[in-house]
Amino acid sequence: MYKVLMIEDDAMIGDMVTMYLKEEGFHVIREENGTSGIAVIPQFQPDLILLDWVLPDMDGLAICRQVRETSSVPIMIVSMKNKIVERVNALGAGADDFMCKPFSMHELIARAHALIRRAQRYPSMNQIPDAQSRHQEQEEVKPAKSTVLAAVMDKQDKITLNTNTRSMSVYGEIVETTYSEFEIMRCFINNPGRVYSREDLLQTVRGFDSFVTDRAIDVHIANLRKKIEDNPKEPKWIRTVWGVGYKFVHM
Repeated sequence: MYKVLMIEDDAMIGDMVTMYLKEEGFHVIREENGTSGIAVIPQFQPDLILLDWVLPDMDGLAICRQVRETSSVPIMIVSMKNKIVERVNALGAGADDFMCKPFSMHELIARAHALIRRAQRYPSMNQIPDAQSRHQEQEEVKPAKSTVLAAVMDKQDKITLNTNTRSMSVYGEIVETTYSEFEIMRCFINNPGRVYSREDLLQTVRGFDSFVTDRAIDVHIANLRKKIEDNPKEPKWIRTVWGVGYKFVHM
């Protein structure tokens, strides 16, 4: 039985969605504010978080960012807001999906299953390991060569993607990525020097982000640059090819 944490202060919407999810076989708990919602995550270990944008104590984007510090659990934001900029902001905060109220319950259930299904392919990805655990894993477990993609930055430093855990390390440190950011980096590292148009990258992440746009791709690239570049404003690795798209430069 999949577990869903719903953080929603509107009792009518909360009760209705909870009822439908339970009828579909989900185990659901609902919290009415961000503080209590964040507090139950470690013990409840949800497979999906349904997160309202506007809550009494903090907004959904702040909650999303805080959750992303320790977990990659799929997050779907639900909101009355429906402008492209708001969807892009949700994506930039680490959300995996976005639905505008009012919404179809059938569509909500379908999206919930899709997000959980993708996360279940990689059981270890929902929790980001602490430093001690990462150190032990590096000493005790050496992943098969087929599961690691690496782009050498110099003789000591590298960007590494581990496809078993869907984790990225930069300069030896684990860096949290969204599903789509990981897929984009996988494309770049597999094909250094290849120029990808925004449409190419849209096709890569389509199905991970159900509200992808050209602007969303730019947000992904900006986020990745912040994570891997010494100076994101003067990127060395992810270069802009004006009028076309982006490429990864294998230095």
